[in-house]
Amino acid sequence: MSTSDTDLTDLIMWRRHLHTMPEVSGEEHQTAAEVVRFLQASSPDEIVTGLGGTGVAAVFNGREPGPTVLFRAELDALPIAEVTEVAHRSKITGKGHMCGHDGHMAMVAGLSRAFRRERPASGRVILLFQPAEETGAGAAAVIADPAFKALKPDFAFSLHNIPGLPLGHSWIKSGPVNCASCGLRIALTGKTAHASSPESGTSPAPAIAELIPALTALRKGHIETEDLVLTTVTHVAVGEPTFGVAPGDAELWVTLRTVSDDGMSELREAAEGLARNLAEKHQLGVSFSYHDEFRHCRNNEQAVDIIRRAMDKEDLPHSTGQMFKFSEDFGRFGDAAKSAMFFIGAGENQPALHNPDYDFPDALIPIGGRIFLRIAKELLG
Repeated sequence: MSTSDTDLTDLIMWRRHLHTMPEVSGEEHQTAAEVVRFLQASSPDEIVTGLGGTGVAAVFNGREPGPTVLFRAELDALPIAEVTEVAHRSKITGKGHMCGHDGHMAMVAGLSRAFRRERPASGRVILLFQPAEETGAGAAAVIADPAFKALKPDFAFSLHNIPGLPLGHSWIKSGPVNCASCGLRIALTGKTAHASSPESGTSPAPAIAELIPALTALRKGHIETEDLVLTTVTHVAVGEPTFGVAPGDAELWVTLRTVSDDGMSELREAAEGLARNLAEKHQLGVSFSYHDEFRHCRNNEQAVDIIRRAMDKEDLPHSTGQMFKFSEDFGRFGDAAKSAMFFIGAGENQPALHNPDYDFPDALIPIGGRIFLRIAKELLG
């Protein structure tokens, strides 16, 4: 199994085409249609569409029975306006592939060319293009879809590019690799009043002033020692933008982040407890809602060993990496399969992920593809 120079040229052109047409989480209809069009040229044994919303899976059956191996890429882009001057820059105002999911799609889609020429010796390969990774909703929706239950992978693999790491150098480790995180929206409700008589109302402003430092004080630990607890206030709104009305309601948005799912449960309880105590103190109503919920991502040891062997046989540099503070919903696939994600360097001088001047380096496409193909060879022959 291999990809050719012609394949690589096509994949680079296709990746750049995807880059021009970014769609954010839950809206990836045109991207999914483009993925289906590309995959159909390789005549997979089955293409499943609509997985978890807009997800797509291509199935390549082996010649003999064996395990099912899944390789995942992400469909979605970000609500970030691109500021690059590349010819393939985004054509969609306010949206851009600022995380490299266009490149991840090219790597996984490239596998279809190899399996078109030669099916796996055994088992089957699933090329999954998952929606809504950026919001944490996509993996859960895919796994809950009855059509996914029929696919039932034994192993699941994915990667993410990492700016700041030398181009093509990979990090891989067993155990936790990405934090659990969620967005907590705290709504406080009091009573408005005329600005000349604030005492006749109940303002949430004093509670907000106490709540921000109290939430910040929950921070502790370090990512290096894997005991990190991090709270980041991302948005505050108190009342309406007017000078004549003392506020009667407020919202505070905070991102909660921990190394483990168990730690997240404790942090949620602590954050809600602070808000309830302050609401009671200031005679306010309080309610909570959760958004962008990510479980922690934990790599299976056997799956990690398979990735390391693949990198060694391809003579590609790798080392034991660190855990990352950012979240990834790929961890949910660990409930259904032996799963592992590795991280591959996008270059030491590459703009950071989610920066408006980020653009995925095309030189990574053949490297990621080689690793994935070697993993398939190791498991399926």
